Amino acid sequence: MVDDCEHKQKNSDDMTSEVSRGDIPGKPIQVVDAGDNHTFNLNVEALESVLLQKHVRDKHVVVISVAGAFRKGKSFLLDFFIRYLQAQGTPDWMGSKAVPLTGFTWRGGSERDTTGILLWNEIFIVPLPNGEQIAVILMDTQGAFDSESTVKDCATVFALSTMLSSVQVFNLSQNIQEDDLQHLQLFTEYGRLALEDTGDKPFQKLQFLVRDWSFPYEATYGLIGGEKILDRRLLINDKQHAELQQLRRHIRSCFSSIECFLMPHPGLKVATNPKFDGRLSDIDSEFQEQLSILVPSLLSPEKLVVKRINGKQVTARELLEYFKAYIKIYQSDVLPEPKSMLHATAEANNLAAVANAKDYYSNAMELICGGDRPYLNTNAIEDQHLRIKDKAISQFRNTRKMGGEEFSKSYEERLDRELEETFCNFLKFNESKNVFKAFRTPAVLFTVVVITYILSSIFGAIGIYILANLINLFMGMALLMLCLWGYIRYSGDLREIGTHIDLMAATLWDNALKPAYVRIVCAGIIPPDVASAPRESTRNLDSSMKTS
Repeated sequence: MVDDCEHKQKNSDDMTSEVSRGDIPGKPIQVVDAGDNHTFNLNVEALESVLLQKHVRDKHVVVISVAGAFRKGKSFLLDFFIRYLQAQGTPDWMGSKAVPLTGFTWRGGSERDTTGILLWNEIFIVPLPNGEQIAVILMDTQGAFDSESTVKDCATVFALSTMLSSVQVFNLSQNIQEDDLQHLQLFTEYGRLALEDTGDKPFQKLQFLVRDWSFPYEATYGLIGGEKILDRRLLINDKQHAELQQLRRHIRSCFSSIECFLMPHPGLKVATNPKFDGRLSDIDSEFQEQLSILVPSLLSPEKLVVKRINGKQVTARELLEYFKAYIKIYQSDVLPEPKSMLHATAEANNLAAVANAKDYYSNAMELICGGDRPYLNTNAIEDQHLRIKDKAISQFRNTRKMGGEEFSKSYEERLDRELEETFCNFLKFNESKNVFKAFRTPAVLFTVVVITYILSSIFGAIGIYILANLINLFMGMALLMLCLWGYIRYSGDLREIGTHIDLMAATLWDNALKPAYVRIVCAGIIPPDVASAPRESTRNLDSSMKTS
């Protein structure tokens, strides 16, 4: 088998010089390379050599792509497509039973063979029933879910091929399972994110191809049985969970047309013979019979689907530009990182735990300093914040979560940051309820007016008129600033002057009025046994004043 593959690869390498002679009409061309760091690069020169051929570049194109899990026979199937198109659909297009199958490289075994995206460099010119000649392009893709590809690799290849093809053949094994639909949902959504939302269905035809179908007594091979199975799998009913309903609506909303074809197993010689080279004599006749139906259903002139983007038919020259534009999107950070189902579930699970802990914190703090609660001293609210925050984080840690402790660590740090931000909001709201602070400036100025008036009256009564007049001057200035402050607050003008007045009032309060007020209250209210400890009394009284 290895020798056969090496021989086939050697033939492929020699094809370029032989295309002009017609001995070997084409070969696979790697147009998208899978890099070592899980990035994909466009081979522009190779792509131009295919799409800018003179007889092709201005013709509308049909792009047939085959995608799916690795080692499920995608390249093998495409080589029969090549045979059909080379034979121009004649009845004996499958050829001699003794001739090995050539074209896209393929081999038996369990390890992947194709990487990136390849095009067959022979573009087939096919006349449509209306007389227009169009160019048919065959695309092979890297298999998904091998041991070397990340979820992003799989999603990128599938999304790119779906965006660029007019018919996407989704190659499956044995059945259409729920995880197949989930992967399809992920990959198509990743592709749709890269497209401009026009309101139309973003992709054209999706062809489910179920290989090795083992239940012909439930649904017959071919399109009729495939339609029966497809209707069952995409059925939406009221008994389904909302998530399952949404998945099916998503798939139907992505494609203009969806079909399914059921294929039998090709036979034990194909599956178990390491030297199998694709000749028909080793393939079961039932598989050949269904193959003779499947291929024309996709490639006969009346079945071809011309590539359209935003409703406009695309030429080969234009397809080149779309290749360039789409690959740039997937090389940038524009799109989010697609995640495995376990990673996505663990993320949602941890986010839910964060939300629950945050709700606990918000509800508890609301009872302490919420909208209908009175103003609370800053130190007291900080103490309550630390106590409730510890309980919220403990609740998060004690919640059963997926992903493990290391995975949850970043979400705990996120919770901590969000709780601190929420606390800042509570603190600001609490400060807004401090009536005295809000009216401190007019209160200070009014106090200055009262004090200066009393002092002026005293000094005037005892005949010290110079000092009384000086104090009256200060009283007038205080009245003027009080009136000016009221005007600024009412009109919104002269804000800088208002700021200076506030700063001056705050300075007067902190350095003169507040210490005097504390001493007077201490002398008149604090009991004698407490008054013996003036520092502690002053500190407690200052705290109680903040609370009030």
